[in-house]
Amino acid sequence: MFGNLTEDAIEEILGQQFIGRIGCNFNDVTYVVPISYVYDGVCVYAHAEEGMKLNMMRQNPNVCFEIDTMEKIGNWQSVISWGTYEEVTDENERAAALKMLLNRPVPMSASKTAHLTPNWPFHAKNLNEIKGVVFRIKLHIKTGRFESTDEVSYGLA
Repeated sequence: MFGNLTEDAIEEILGQQFIGRIGCNFNDVTYVVPISYVYDGVCVYAHAEEGMKLNMMRQNPNVCFEIDTMEKIGNWQSVISWGTYEEVTDENERAAALKMLLNRPVPMSASKTAHLTPNWPFHAKNLNEIKGVVFRIKLHIKTGRFESTDEVSYGLA
């Protein structure tokens, strides 16, 4: 069975996952890249080093954000959302975003990009020691689909 995810199911998936993909576009070039993130119910927060995705999002802040889950080939859920990129530069907001990122549940075998500090999983004593860019994507539109071959319903909309 195919279906649309309910708003509640979309919010649950956004809140439970920690890897998503950003789609950005500038000068007729589209770039899709995975990121580790945390979701606060309104915005996706992430941390990155300088590079192509940040340069593109600075030029065109309208981005797409996608996440999915897959139990097996016939049981999956996908959330696609559109939003606006902005860098978090205020010291207090940056510290709050970093705390959310540091406190999110991630597997101990997480990739280096999920490790915000050299001594991960231990936190930095001073959050200002964490270099790189903290940013958020304020989600404006969210949609979701699922397929289920089992008698499980992910929420029909």
